[in-house]
Amino acid sequence: MSIAIVSPGRDPQVWIDALRVHSPEIDLQVYPAIKRPEAVEMALLWQHPPRYLSSFPNLKLISSLGAGVDHILSDSDLPTDLPIVRIVDEKLTWSMTNYVIMGVLNYHRQFVRYQEDQQKAIWDMSNPEIPTRIGVMGVGALGGDVLDKLNALGFEVIGFGFSPKEGFRHPYFYKEQLEEFLSQVNVLVCLLPLTPDTEGVLNLKLFEKCQPGTYLINVARGKHLVEEDLLVALKKGYLQGALLDVFQVEPLPKAHPFWTEKRVQLTPHIASVTNPKAASPQIIENYHRLKAGLPLLNLVSRTRGY
Repeated sequence: MSIAIVSPGRDPQVWIDALRVHSPEIDLQVYPAIKRPEAVEMALLWQHPPRYLSSFPNLKLISSLGAGVDHILSDSDLPTDLPIVRIVDEKLTWSMTNYVIMGVLNYHRQFVRYQEDQQKAIWDMSNPEIPTRIGVMGVGALGGDVLDKLNALGFEVIGFGFSPKEGFRHPYFYKEQLEEFLSQVNVLVCLLPLTPDTEGVLNLKLFEKCQPGTYLINVARGKHLVEEDLLVALKKGYLQGALLDVFQVEPLPKAHPFWTEKRVQLTPHIASVTNPKAASPQIIENYHRLKAGLPLLNLVSRTRGY
């Protein structure tokens, strides 16, 4: 049995090293130098080439090299009978929550404004805090932790999802209550999984329903945001600014208007990055479970898309 690592554009050596620490005997093959495709029964994927999986005639399990699986499910030739698993890592949650808290606090305490004032030698003590109520779209492991930690800091928080949820620990709204949800917050955080229902959800129609001057934080996927609509929303005052970590095309093209839009702060998809050392034990455990015919860890529902 062989495991294939397929992650074009990324250095696979960190994954090779981490996996072999836990299982030195493991047979690893690395894209594009896979010489025995018939031996591959488990594939570790990140942004694999479309239709590439058909080259593995004995493939039995697909594993994402991160928490997201949209890059796998978007393959139109994905075998329908193969289980898919993903990485669930407390460190990913910790990093994501810290990033969102940073964005919220920078907005709440107007750090960008004071940076601009410093450049102009302006001493302005007026209105040092913006009253802030945060709405988080997507209340899974990541979104739930963000809500918990922001609430612990004293912020009012509200959750949103695409289906009803009973007994949630914070105020919660679902799809049919979107307009009411948006009317109650002035910071909007997107942590939704990327599915056909959520692609393009951050669009002009949604921004028009926001409180005027809402601040957007998108740390989910670039395809959640219609980027042209964000620029229009900023111009019309539906939004006052945005913090973006993910984009439709990455790296962000040098001619993209986000680079020069002062109301947009951006980072290069670093809010939460999978740590191979932390993730490799899950991969090895699923490798052994596959061989033993045992239930798999962190199994993905294709229906839900996560």
